[in-house]
Amino acid sequence: MRFRPLRSAASASPEKVDVAAPPSSMRAVVYDGPGPADALREERMPVPQPAMSELLVRVVAAGMNPIDAKTRAGRGVTGAIPSYPTTLGFDFSGVVVKSPFEAHPLRPGEQVFGMVPFPRSGGSYAEYVVVPTLSVARKPAALSHVEAAGVPLAALTAWGLVVETAHAHEGQRVLIHAGSGGVGHFAVQLAAYFGAHVTATGSARNLPWLRELGAAVAVDYATTRFEDVVGEMDVVIDLVGNAHDDTGSRSLDVLRPGGLYIMVPTGAWPDYAAAAAAAGVRATTYKVVPDGAVLATLARLLESGAIQVYVDQVFDLSEAAQAHRELERGHSRGKLVLSIGEA
Repeated sequence: MRFRPLRSAASASPEKVDVAAPPSSMRAVVYDGPGPADALREERMPVPQPAMSELLVRVVAAGMNPIDAKTRAGRGVTGAIPSYPTTLGFDFSGVVVKSPFEAHPLRPGEQVFGMVPFPRSGGSYAEYVVVPTLSVARKPAALSHVEAAGVPLAALTAWGLVVETAHAHEGQRVLIHAGSGGVGHFAVQLAAYFGAHVTATGSARNLPWLRELGAAVAVDYATTRFEDVVGEMDVVIDLVGNAHDDTGSRSLDVLRPGGLYIMVPTGAWPDYAAAAAAAGVRATTYKVVPDGAVLATLARLLESGAIQVYVDQVFDLSEAAQAHRELERGHSRGKLVLSIGEA
């Protein structure tokens, strides 16, 4: 598989770096309530304080996900936000500044990546985050912080879909919609890694890349109706739903009796369960679990080259509004990432 390099192998950062005491305030991107991308603004905020088993991490880069833009616009996890202004973002890669205790395995200077418990706490569009120790893992040494920041939510979601829910195995026939997106490009790789026969939908420009990722069949959704060219499927991983061209409804027609339909985007097809039952197939939604042990497994796969992360564009923290506009276009290959600090 060929991926656009972000840095030379020689520039991979060491496992530990020197750690300075945190300042009292930090740069963060906040917003005052649901609104357009321009609602995002940069502001000085107090550095959060860890408690009990939490880590304080200095953020070098923050990954961006579609749910960030949905939440900013008033959907997503908006209902769980306790107060405003607040900071968006789940994914980060950075350096541990404070550990829960001196003998903790993740000590100051360790380079880690993971997911913050947004919206229960401030998000990762900031220079510092507080994060539970069980939601992080050591950053793969072969990845830059920018690359590592693009991994957690998308790769953990893909693992949950492919491994824990679909139970991907040799010969299983899996259809993955939006295979070139953040979650999709990991799902294609993982399904192929575990031996499944993968069909993926995407745009014309991404079809050769989808085959490089491991898709046996790549379908241009703009020119070809997938149900006209694919055979009977065991599993459909739907990262689109009925938000576009009734993709969800049409997916039920290609599943074998008793096959599994997995609906991922929140709110993209409220009636999926009833429709699946009527079609004689199983159905479920899926929500990401920020499991540091699984993230460590993914780190080993990334380290070995068995899977890779693709970062399409990198924005400065001050360009968060511009990055959200790009996120909402929905045509990125792989991930968008915010660059926040120095490694």
